Parts: sequence; structure tokens; C-alpha cells
Amino acid sequence: MSHRSYIPGDETRLMTIQRYIAQEERMHPEATGEFSTLLRNLALAAKIVSREVRRAGLVNILGRATTTNVSGDDVKKLDVFANAMIINALESGGQLCVMASEENETVIPIPEEFPCGKYAMLFDPLDGSSNIEANVTIGTVFSIFRRVSGGCRGTDEDVVQPGIKQVAAGYIMYGSSTIMVFTTGNGVQGFTLDPTIGSFLLSHENMRIPKKGNIYSVNEGNRLFWDEGFRRYIEYLQASDSTDGRPYKSRYVGSMVADVHRTILYGGIFAYPGDRQNPQGKLRLMYEANPMAFLVEKAGGRATDGSRRILEIVPTDVHQRVPVFLGSFEDVTLAEEFIAGKH
Repeated sequence: MSHRSYIPGDETRLMTIQRYIAQEERMHPEATGEFSTLLRNLALAAKIVSREVRRAGLVNILGRATTTNVSGDDVKKLDVFANAMIINALESGGQLCVMASEENETVIPIPEEFPCGKYAMLFDPLDGSSNIEANVTIGTVFSIFRRVSGGCRGTDEDVVQPGIKQVAAGYIMYGSSTIMVFTTGNGVQGFTLDPTIGSFLLSHENMRIPKKGNIYSVNEGNRLFWDEGFRRYIEYLQASDSTDGRPYKSRYVGSMVADVHRTILYGGIFAYPGDRQNPQGKLRLMYEANPMAFLVEKAGGRATDGSRRILEIVPTDVHQRVPVFLGSFEDVTLAEEFIAGKH
């Protein structure tokens, strides 16, 4: 992984997200500009959500709304704002045929008064929202597919596709800085928002996850409910052996965007296994697991449900859940071996 920085006034080293997208588009003469416009509109929505996240303590959008979402999670007021902002920013652009949000029970059709495009997008508007009032890093996760249904207006068929068919995926992380990380299938790029000029600037070029790390990220509060194989894996990581870098360090924020971002940068494993209370885990396949798995694989890592490649899972429901193990290739492979009882 390399980090690109820029010097004020040195425009030869300044790469905005708009400039990067235009550059990528020039490499594909057949491109219509539809996909590029979609990414630019998403970046605009990210700027607005970022602004509100930073203002949240000063305005009346912190705290719990009066509803829960379709997954049974309490909805925070800032969740509601982020969800509405992303929908409003993207529905009228003419690039999408349908959307789906972790906050909405059914798919979100493109209104008849707006043009219809050839892409479908799924998103979790504010991952880690239980951390909002603690001022902990949160983020937006998104996944983009090509339309596969016959008509102009999209259907469930367009948003319930295997992750391997994604054409782009990424996340926007709202923390000490706002960072947008995404892949269109050719490497993983990270852009940091410079609030002084209002632009996302390339800061993490061609991100690559180490083949092996020394950090594990998991909610150890669920230890009593884990399967024996995964429990033994964590005990193995905690044991001391200087020949292979153990014990590993434990790092768990409780916001998937933050935990996965750190895992991509430094290596190791992020895990949210199924357990006796939640056999299928708690993370959503379409809104969280698929886009993060796509990113991790394009950065050289591995992402499975403990035995199957996440991107090859054929979904049956837009809100289905799945166990998640992702990160450095060697670490995830070893976790699978413990789960399978090979150690």
C-alpha cells in the first residue's frame, strides 16, 4: 500500500475523486459516463452526511427514533437522515433502476418522474450507528450491481445477486477524517475529504492487505456462545509463540467500517461468527458482507462464512444474514481450518 499526499499549489500531485473517475473512464472508450456520474453523486451524498455527523451534537438529530428497522435494530435519528440523503442524492440521477437499504423493508423504486438507469445499488446508510452518541467512527457501506431484470424499473431480482457480480463496492468512514474507500474491480483506492476545498483527495492508492497480520477483531462478549472450533482458534491467537508473531493483539470497535478499515491497512482478521444465539451471524450478506468481501479480495485478502467464499453465496433474501470471516489470506485460511476441526 502506498499513500499519496499533495502539496498545496502542486496540481500535478493532486488527484481528486472526480479527476480519478474521469481518468478511469478515459481508459474505457465504451463507457457512457453513467457509472462515473453515479460514483460522483454518491461522493456528494457522503459530503453531506459527513457534515451532519460532525454537527450531530449541535442539532437535534442525535438520539433514538421511534422505530426499529427491518433487521430489528433500533433506528437512530442520524440513521434516518443518512438514509433519506443517500436516496435523494441518487434517485433522480438516471443511473439507477432500483435501490435497497438496510433500513427499508422492501426495495426502493426509482420514482416514475425520474429517468431509469442500468445499475442497482444496496447500502447500509450508517453502519455502527449504536456508537453515534459515543462519538465513535461510523460509516456508510455500498454495493453496486448491473441490472439483470428485463424492464426499465428494477425489481428484487436486481438487488438479490451473488456478490461476485458486483461492479463496485466500498464504504465511507466518518471519523477524525472522512475517507471514501472503493473498488471498481481493479484495485482498492482510498480518498480523504479535505474540508478546506470540499474535495475527496487520493490518500490511499492501491491498498493491499498484508498476507498475515497480528490483530484479531471480534466481539468476545459472545465467547460463551461460539462453536468449539472458533473458540479454540481465538485461544490459539492469544497463546504466546514468538516464532509466528503470537499473541495477537485484540482490537474491536463495534463499527464494521472502522474494524474492516483497520484490518485492510494492518492485516489480521475481522470475524463475526454465527453462534448458538444467532446461527447465521448478525451481519447482512447484501449490505455488509458482500461489499466488504469484494473490497478485501480486491486488496489481496480472503473473505468467507467459515467454509464458503462469501462472494459465491447465492442469496435468497435481500436482508439475509451470514457469518463473516475476512482479512489477511493466511489468517482467514487458518480460522477456517480450526472451524473445520483440522486443528
